[in-house]
Amino acid sequence: MEFFNSAVDTLQTIVVGLGGALCVWGGVNLLEGYGADNSASNAHVP
Repeated sequence: MEFFNSAVDTLQTIVVGLGGALCVWGGVNLLEGYGADNSASNAHVP
């Protein structure tokens, strides 16, 4: 039973870590989407 508890703790740590990484990645993508909304940054003068 000790091995089972250890495996559950390890999987829980992995899942929480993946969830945090996805949260950060989603936030960065959201902010990048707002950054592309600025029409002044799209004005490329030759």
